[in-house]
Amino acid sequence: MKVLTFPDGEVQAARLADALSHGGAGVISYALIEVHRFPDGESRVMVPTPLPEQVVIFCSLDRPEGKLIELLLAASAARDQGVKRLILVVPYLCYMRQDKAFHAGEAVSQRVIGKLLADAFDVVMTVDPHLHRVHQLQEAVPAATAIALSATGLMADFLQEHVERPWLLGPDAESRQWVEAIAAGHGFDAGVAEKERLGDSNVHVHLPGGANVAGRNVVLVDDVASTGRTLLAAAEAARAAGAASVSAVVTHALFAGDAWSKLRHAGFDHIWSTDSISHSSNVICLAPLLADAIQAV
Repeated sequence: MKVLTFPDGEVQAARLADALSHGGAGVISYALIEVHRFPDGESRVMVPTPLPEQVVIFCSLDRPEGKLIELLLAASAARDQGVKRLILVVPYLCYMRQDKAFHAGEAVSQRVIGKLLADAFDVVMTVDPHLHRVHQLQEAVPAATAIALSATGLMADFLQEHVERPWLLGPDAESRQWVEAIAAGHGFDAGVAEKERLGDSNVHVHLPGGANVAGRNVVLVDDVASTGRTLLAAAEAARAAGAASVSAVVTHALFAGDAWSKLRHAGFDHIWSTDSISHSSNVICLAPLLADAIQAV
């Protein structure tokens, strides 16, 4: 087995190869996929040679438009080198929100992207995919093997070690599954707020009824931090209710536009994330979780 990745995933791929090596799979190395971008915007993609019959490609699909094309080209080149089993480790999986056409003429992007990946890879493995009406990854990505892992166990262990008596707060209904999973691991107090969206960038959050966070270390929990507006509103509500501290832990640190700047200046005590997407907030390494799942398949 060999792990391949693009330059922006080198740190995580190295960690994954190391975790696989220490997990009894022998010495597993990683190598970079070479990408040259021409002036007209097209890409030339080259995989290392030779390759073994089983290859893992690590690629997180944040800001996906260019990445998707280069990933598919890399998969094709690997097949041309005789790879029989191609495993895609894609910690952040893009285009999962749009699982139906809400208006006439809309593309159902989840279905389109899922089929592209399923056609190119034998195994597709992701972490905490943002699924709504479709609840099984196999429905969204009809690969021979589609695996949705969760970082909630790693996040629970991290909070147990770093936060005294945390009170977990989900900023909206969509965060409930992650809040409840993390809370269950160590018996943390938890609740889910109600979000009221008044516009694209105007969000109000109301704490759950009966929630007493006064004097507590509140930790906001979510799968994706994108614009940061919901986290900002939830933090404001927690502080207004007397929280002693307000932190946030998220699986995927997208932080689009000025989100990270706004969050940094909003008085959070800590903002933590997994390394599914490279970011300065990364503190929770996914490599052991991913390595175990790879070995299992």
